[in-house]
Amino acid sequence: MRTVNVSCTQRNYDVFIGNNLLKDAGEILSKIFLPCSAVIVTDDIVDSLYGDEVALSMTCAGFNTSKFVFKNGEQSKNLSVYSKILEFLACSSITRSDIVVALGGGVTGDLAGFAAATYMRGIRFVQMPTTLLAAIDSSVGGKTGVDLEAGKNLAGAFWQPSFVLCDCGTLKTLPEEILADGIAEAVKYGMIRDSELFDLLEAGEFFDNPKNVIARCVRIKGDIVAKDEFDNGERQLLNFGHTLAHAIEKLSGYKISHGQAVAIGMTVVTRAADSMNLTKEPCLPRLKNVLKKYGLPVECPYEMSDLAGIAVMDKKRSGSTINVIIPLKIGESGILKLPVQELESFVSCGLCREG
Repeated sequence: MRTVNVSCTQRNYDVFIGNNLLKDAGEILSKIFLPCSAVIVTDDIVDSLYGDEVALSMTCAGFNTSKFVFKNGEQSKNLSVYSKILEFLACSSITRSDIVVALGGGVTGDLAGFAAATYMRGIRFVQMPTTLLAAIDSSVGGKTGVDLEAGKNLAGAFWQPSFVLCDCGTLKTLPEEILADGIAEAVKYGMIRDSELFDLLEAGEFFDNPKNVIARCVRIKGDIVAKDEFDNGERQLLNFGHTLAHAIEKLSGYKISHGQAVAIGMTVVTRAADSMNLTKEPCLPRLKNVLKKYGLPVECPYEMSDLAGIAVMDKKRSGSTINVIIPLKIGESGILKLPVQELESFVSCGLCREG
């Protein structure tokens, strides 16, 4: 098992990464928390795979355990489901000495984390990611929230987990396309900060040692979050490809998954940066090749005006400017501050299909 420590202003916490950890979840958590009530928040698919196992493990370890189960999918990441979780916590007499356990992927972590952040002004919560995307990205760093009709993740809070338990054995149950979603985020980490990680993914070595990839990604994110917990500067590098990705997801009615949208968003931004000579070396060919290796899309199905119109609503907009994360070379990135009115022309450069 590997352990990565994340140090933040709100709290420091450990990320445990290993195999077959869920069956021992209760025993592991009992070494961190005194016996208390615990609400497991999970979706219907994950519940059918791991819900009873985790609940039994926690009950046997002395936790008074209950479950809130919602329908899987991004469509459930909304104010209505969030409100139902809050009501469930209240009806279950959960107090600030109790815990919420997010068992599942990114949607579950965002929902459960936001509920934990706002119920009684904040109670402890644990992340138990069951997808690669959640393991390497959304379970660490404290960003929680839900989608509004106007856009993705527009309501939320920074609320760090108290502990993260990452069981790599859950990756074996993931469909290829869901696993690829997580690999898109791993490629992001390689692009923005770790050329050796990019090389490893480029060589197709992810499946040889997934724990190594997960640990490297978590360590990168932990280091960045420690320096900029509330997303005012360097942490924005983690949003490489995401401004356009969120627009793509919304335009598709969330039929295009987050990882697929991130892959497209990274490609569009990189193509634009290369074509405008903003990079130190050409980045697009290698990026496209590694994404294609894992079956991820590299072309955008939407028009410039549609993308830009939604992207300007992104949280990275500040007044009349918007920050776009661009690669400088493989393993190095920067923040491009664009006037909002120039976003369309920038996106237009990235939508050209020549490169």
